[in-house]
Amino acid sequence: MTHPDPATTSGSTPAATTDSTRAAEPASATATTASADDRRAVTGKRRIAFAVHVAGADDLPGLHTLLRSLALTNPALCEDLVVLHPGLPDTAFDAARRLHPRLLPRPAAGRHDVFRVDGYDTVVALTPAMVVLGRLDALLRLRTGVAAVPRPEPDGPPDPRGGVPDDGLLVIQRQDLDHAVPPAVAQDIPESRLVPLDSRYDFRALRLGDDLAVPEGVVVLNFADVPTSCTGPAHADRARFDLDDQAFRAAYLALPGTGHPDLLLHLALPFPSGPRPPIDLVRQLAEIHRGRGHHDRAVALLGEAVAGRPDLPRCHETLGVCLMALSRYEEAETHLLLATASPDFAPRAFGQLARLAWLLGRTEDARGYALAGLETDPTDANCRAWYARTSEMTAAEREPVSTRPGEQLAHVALFADGEENAGDKVLPEAVRSCFTADTGPDRWHQQHAHLLVDEAALERLNARRAVIVGGGGLFLPDTAPNGNSGWQWNIPDDVLARITAPLAVFAVGYNVFDGQRYRRERFAASLRALVERSAFFGLRNHGSVARVRELLPESLREKVRYQPCPTTVARHLDPRLAEPAEREDTVLVNCAYDRAGLRFGHDYSHFLAEMAAAIRAVSASAEVRYAAHMPADERFVDDLRREHGLTLPVDPLYLLSNDAIRDLYRRTRLVIGMRGHAGMIPFGCGTPVISLVSHPKLAYFLADIDRPDWGVSVHERALGARLAERARAVLADHPAAVADVHDRQGLLWSVTQDNLARLRELTGLPDPLGEPAAPPGLPAPRSAAGRDHVTRPRGRA
Repeated sequence: MTHPDPATTSGSTPAATTDSTRAAEPASATATTASADDRRAVTGKRRIAFAVHVAGADDLPGLHTLLRSLALTNPALCEDLVVLHPGLPDTAFDAARRLHPRLLPRPAAGRHDVFRVDGYDTVVALTPAMVVLGRLDALLRLRTGVAAVPRPEPDGPPDPRGGVPDDGLLVIQRQDLDHAVPPAVAQDIPESRLVPLDSRYDFRALRLGDDLAVPEGVVVLNFADVPTSCTGPAHADRARFDLDDQAFRAAYLALPGTGHPDLLLHLALPFPSGPRPPIDLVRQLAEIHRGRGHHDRAVALLGEAVAGRPDLPRCHETLGVCLMALSRYEEAETHLLLATASPDFAPRAFGQLARLAWLLGRTEDARGYALAGLETDPTDANCRAWYARTSEMTAAEREPVSTRPGEQLAHVALFADGEENAGDKVLPEAVRSCFTADTGPDRWHQQHAHLLVDEAALERLNARRAVIVGGGGLFLPDTAPNGNSGWQWNIPDDVLARITAPLAVFAVGYNVFDGQRYRRERFAASLRALVERSAFFGLRNHGSVARVRELLPESLREKVRYQPCPTTVARHLDPRLAEPAEREDTVLVNCAYDRAGLRFGHDYSHFLAEMAAAIRAVSASAEVRYAAHMPADERFVDDLRREHGLTLPVDPLYLLSNDAIRDLYRRTRLVIGMRGHAGMIPFGCGTPVISLVSHPKLAYFLADIDRPDWGVSVHERALGARLAERARAVLADHPAAVADVHDRQGLLWSVTQDNLARLRELTGLPDPLGEPAAPPGLPAPRSAAGRDHVTRPRGRA
């Protein structure tokens, strides 16, 4: 069984230019709004394009047929499509642009320029004489050489000794070509680089004559050298793609399953005049806008669709969520309440209502909504989590705090609970350890970043000695989106301007994914206000510093400083994290699956196979276990067992206390991690790490410690071999690897000490590490006691 690539359902290669991206948006979208964040040079993510050479205007009808066939047979696929041409006017491509949202015409000398298509790692070269009849996924998973169907023998079958025809399909991996002198024709491809393809990927219609049917399983049918006067079954297969624009749009929108977001928006909007469009299509388009942070567009679509229609619970739920993301809370509550009228959608709607009430500080209402959701479906996990969270908050609010507000620090951060991300549980405590020995509620007033900062919350913040914001990847637009700031702290600009307590942004990260699209205007404006108001503004890696400075006016850029994540210097903050007398003979692996399409593109199957090879190799030197930071991370274990027959024992870190998480990472010999804190927490505990780079932040961290070789891109062709080689080297000379970690950590600690000295002047607090040590047997107060170390049994389903 072949596991589907995440790209087929949740993402694809980002568009190469703002022009191609704009084509997928309504005409009013600005370049700033529509552009995708492109950090391929950091993550190593593969860029894929199709390329088609047209010799002149006579080839354009064939190009149009090819484009229609590509969309109708591969509806979830949409990569840049480069049209190489001899200098045709730009208007010549208007008809083709109506068929494809990412069309990029480029002047070219001839078809050999498919070998010179810059800006891409993989180029799939087609011709206007072709039509696509089947799925192209297997071609996109190719990683080596130049793949092609060899030239046919006189009687038809391909002959590997005959070379490659110049008018055939090619899958070009550009790193395998001599970039100084790329091939002038397909015949010049070195035999050592040629990867033979099955003939079904470039089947010659000439072999069929006028009477033979196209064989079952043909993926690409090539009409090269076929007279236009010919008829027969093959021509009928091609003729079904000769549609006008309206018929093509209707055919695409009628396809079952999920289409690619770019294609759906491009072919569905604007709606044609006439009767209302199907409500399921409207909601699907709204979900696309929602996923891209264009909540206002989603609201515009859905608001018109549900007007006078209380009988559309699913649409009311989506509309309510989008209104909440715009901070239009009263309207959102109304639509979510309408959605609760349907038993099928009531639990989800009540869960969203619980979240909305919690955002507004209405804890009892949130608890009531969660309870109502459980009454409709006692098994609903989201409502159960909200009920538990709000019940704990109600109990905590009743507990007296012995410290006056003026002696406390306010802490704005993500405070994970339940089975949420283990890294987000450890991080707030690490931040507090930089300022006070007591990290509990007596010294700290907690303000969850997602909670709306209203007048009452502002008063509570200003009553504190200082406000510390961070750490973590708070500069991320799509986690708990809000219309007040455009990032995770839900604070309007006018409220931010009235914070009178000293404000420090500490070890926050710019967490946007490679290829992620978001609207920068609101975020950039809030960011400027935040930097202006802050007495200290420190970001957790130099990559974040550079990205944020790009969004600021020159006058504010120098205020942005480097402050490493405090989890990376944990050994210096907590003496209990000294080097253990003995480590367990284990290697821990971690992977992440949020926004899987942006992480893996078309390479997930490759990644999984390479990881299987690496784990088999490393298992000869140590026991390999899996460290899950949240339940969704365990997909890796399930996929690995199903696809490659490997079973790993699971350590569910999301069930552990902070101390148990640190202890687990401190006692292992090596951590191979994809999550940011699956690298930073073990590193801070003195454990060697290897990062699986699927997000820029991992490469940023490794650059900060001048150890880029500690990371391997998830797109690396030789991922398995490189990972195994690096892991075995660490295990073979483990003391040297640990010493290197300590040395690198010393650099981060030096920066942190300098920054904390400045912050002590701001807060007036003493150095927590200079305070008297706790009596023997009485460790300094830390997090509430958690559950004991939990290990899932080997062979878990």
